[in-house]
Amino acid sequence: MNILYTAEALATGEGRNGRTRTSDGRLDLELALPKEMGGSGEGTNPEQLFAAGYAACFHSALQLVARAAGANVADSAVGAQVGIGPSASGGFALAITLEVSLPHLPRAEALALTEQAHQVCPYSNATRGNVEVTLSVTDEDD
Repeated sequence: MNILYTAEALATGEGRNGRTRTSDGRLDLELALPKEMGGSGEGTNPEQLFAAGYAACFHSALQLVARAAGANVADSAVGAQVGIGPSASGGFALAITLEVSLPHLPRAEALALTEQAHQVCPYSNATRGNVEVTLSVTDEDD
C-alpha cells in the first residue's frame, strides 16, 4: 500500500484514565473512563474519539460516492454511535451505528449511496468482519 498520510498519537497515564496527544499537538486530551463503566466521565474516551473519526471519514466517503453519482449532498450529515460491552470471548467488543442524512434525496437513492460509501470508507473496511456496523438512513421526517 502506498501510504499517503500517517497520523501519530501517544497515550500516557493509566490508559483510559490518562492523556492522549497527537505528534503535531493539534489534539491533546484528558482521558477518563465513562461514568457508565465506573469512571469519572470527566474526560473524553476512546469510543468518543472513534465515533468522531468514523463519522467524519464516512461522511467524506458518502460525499465522494454521491458526487460521482451526481447526487445532491447539500445538508448531508453522518452521526456515529460507538458502543462497548463484554464480548463472548471474555474481552470487550464494539458495536457501531452510522446514521446518515441525505435530506435532498429519495430514500432508495440515499440507501444505495450509503451502502456504496460503506464499501469505500477506510473505517468501514477496517471494521468489516470484526465489528458489528449498522447503517441507518434517516428520513426528512425523522
